Amino acid sequence: MLKKLLIINPGSTSTKIGIYNDLTEESSVTLRHDAKEIEQYPDIFSQYGFRVKAITGYLEEKGIPLGSFDAFVGRGGLLKPIESGTYRISEEMLSDLKSGAYGQHASNLGGVLAHELAKETGKEAFIADPVVVDELQEVARISGMPEIKRRSIFHALNQKAVAKRYAKETGREYESLDLIVCHMGGGISTGAHHRGRVIDVNNALDGEGAFSPERSGGLPAGQLVDMCFSGMYSQQEIRKKITGRGGLVAYLGTNDARAVDNLAQSGDRQARLIFDAMAYQVSKDIAANAAVLKGRVDAIILTGGIAWSKSIVEMIRQSVGFIAEVVVYPGEDELLALSEAALRVLNGEEEAKTY
Repeated sequence: MLKKLLIINPGSTSTKIGIYNDLTEESSVTLRHDAKEIEQYPDIFSQYGFRVKAITGYLEEKGIPLGSFDAFVGRGGLLKPIESGTYRISEEMLSDLKSGAYGQHASNLGGVLAHELAKETGKEAFIADPVVVDELQEVARISGMPEIKRRSIFHALNQKAVAKRYAKETGREYESLDLIVCHMGGGISTGAHHRGRVIDVNNALDGEGAFSPERSGGLPAGQLVDMCFSGMYSQQEIRKKITGRGGLVAYLGTNDARAVDNLAQSGDRQARLIFDAMAYQVSKDIAANAAVLKGRVDAIILTGGIAWSKSIVEMIRQSVGFIAEVVVYPGEDELLALSEAALRVLNGEEEAKTY
C-alpha cells in the first residue's frame, strides 16, 4: 500500500513542501515568506509558529487532512556530527535544533516542524542526511596544523541520494561501490564514497575545494593571512568573501552559473577563463579523490544545478574521464531524496537511526 508523506524543506525566506505517494510527487509548493516578517524574529526557532501556520494553511486550502499522512520528513539542520542515514526525531535532536547548539540555519526548522505535525497525528517524523554527516576516515581529519581539524560539512543529502540511485540503476548495492560524487551548486563538494561511507570530502562551507558560484574555495593561506591583518577588512567581511561573496560573484558579479556559461559561449574572455577555472578546480578535486580510493573508482557522478551545463560537464569529462565513467544526475531533488530516505525505513529496507 502506498505511503503518503509530507516533506518539509525550510529555506531562509521560504518553506518548500512536497506531498508524495511513495516516490510519486502528488504536488509541491514553495511557500514564500516576506523578508520583513522574517527579520522581526530574533532567531531561527522563533519563526516556528508562523511557518507551521503557513503549512497547515496551505493543506487546509487544498483540502488535505493532516491525518492522511503516514509520516512527516524534515530537512536535517546543523547538528552534532552523525553517520549517514534516516533518523527518528528525538527530544535530544529537538533540543539541539531549537537552541542552535551547533549553529543557526533555516534547515534547523525542518525537524522541528516535522515533529510537531507528526505529534498532532500520532505518526512518525524523520530527518535524513543533514550537512553534518561525518564518515571521514581518521587520516582525512588531519589538516597539517594541530589546532585545526578538518570537518565534514557537505551536500550529504543529494550526494547520498544520487549514489544510491546509481547503485540501484546498475543493479548493485551502494555498499559495494567506490564512487566519486561531485555536487555543483551554490557550493561545490566532492566526496570519495567507499563501500557506503564518505571517507573524504571537502568542507564546502568554510573554504575547501573548488571555488563555486558563491564560495572562494581553498585559498593560498599566506595571502589570506595578510588580508586578515591588513586592517582593510573585518572578520565578518573576510568570512563573507569566503562564503557568500566568493567565486563567480567575486569575479563576475553574479552567482548565476547559467549566465556565466552563456557569456563564455558568446565569446566573453573573462567569463570563459573563470568558468574554465571552476571546471579545472573541480576536476582536480575529483582526481584527488581517485587517489583516496586508490584508483579503484566504479563511477564519477556529477550532480547539482550546475550539472545542467553541458559545457562544464564536457570539460570535466575530458579531464577525468580516464579515471572512470562520468555519470550525470543534474539538479538536486531534495524533496524526493527525503521521501526515498523515509520510505527505506517505512518499508523495512533499513532501520531508523537514533541521534
